[in-house]
Amino acid sequence: MTALPATAFTAARRTGTFLVRWREASVLVVALAMAVYFQTSTDGVFLTHDNLRNIAQATAPAAIVAVGIVMLLVNGEIDLSVGVVAALTPFLVHYAVDLYGVPVLPALVLAVAIAAFIGWCNGVIVTKLRVPSLVATLGSYYFLLGVLLTTSDAYPAQIPAAAAGRIQSVLGAADWASLIWCLVVVALFHVVLTRTRWGLHTISVGGNLVGATEAGIRVHRIKIGNFMIAAVLGALAGLLEAFRINSIDPNIGGGTALTFTAISAAVIGGTALAGGSGTVIGALLGALILAELQNGFNLIGVSANPFQLILGGAILLSMIANQYLSRLRRTGAP
Repeated sequence: MTALPATAFTAARRTGTFLVRWREASVLVVALAMAVYFQTSTDGVFLTHDNLRNIAQATAPAAIVAVGIVMLLVNGEIDLSVGVVAALTPFLVHYAVDLYGVPVLPALVLAVAIAAFIGWCNGVIVTKLRVPSLVATLGSYYFLLGVLLTTSDAYPAQIPAAAAGRIQSVLGAADWASLIWCLVVVALFHVVLTRTRWGLHTISVGGNLVGATEAGIRVHRIKIGNFMIAAVLGALAGLLEAFRINSIDPNIGGGTALTFTAISAAVIGGTALAGGSGTVIGALLGALILAELQNGFNLIGVSANPFQLILGGAILLSMIANQYLSRLRRTGAP
């Protein structure tokens, strides 16, 4: 009779230790629990093939942008302009192909290169001119939004005819193309952040800027590089969405909503806003949770308005949980 409580206590302790040490575990548990809840609430519709495709297509762009946001947050910085970069990049391809006759593949490379240059400019302003990234990228956001709306007259454009067919299918028109791109990006940057010198330096700069500088880490180079990574991933997300919906929209991904969804996904996934700690896989799971919430609410007929309440609550609870779990990791798991 006494062995059972002891066994249960030991199992609970091991489970608690696992959840504390593997920061993505708690987010995965929430994602799975939500899938079960919505599956039972929708009479089995939630996990059908078509609905899973919808969830994947909602998750992918936010998760791709969130990966770049994670790299910056771990670095102690942030980029509010990445959503506009996502909207502007497909227009750059449209202008290059339809107005100047540039072949599709060079036009894609040129558009992504311009996005990288935008990230470089943000990084230089933050590191060399010492403007806080929140202010610098807010200015970039409005500047790029002005460029986007002025050049497009705030009207959507068609995907260049030369890009139709195979290129469009590879970039996003196929059912699971955007998810495949997303998983590749997440896997790549998980390795970068956890297994490479660049990742180690990114964490070091965000965790202890003075110590990283004294250790000889090229802080400015790391920060500028991560701003460029975030901008390029924003460009990729924008291109995938444009080719998926077969339209180039100035409000693609919800405009600023894409940026804040990505930040929310990163925070919910366990990335600390103070820098020095973050997880790319957690950001993917955070984006999945947000997609599940929105999709599940639509299926059960709940108004979209409460989604903002739940999103705000989820961010606050995630931040509180992150702080608590961080203390547990420093002092030892229960």
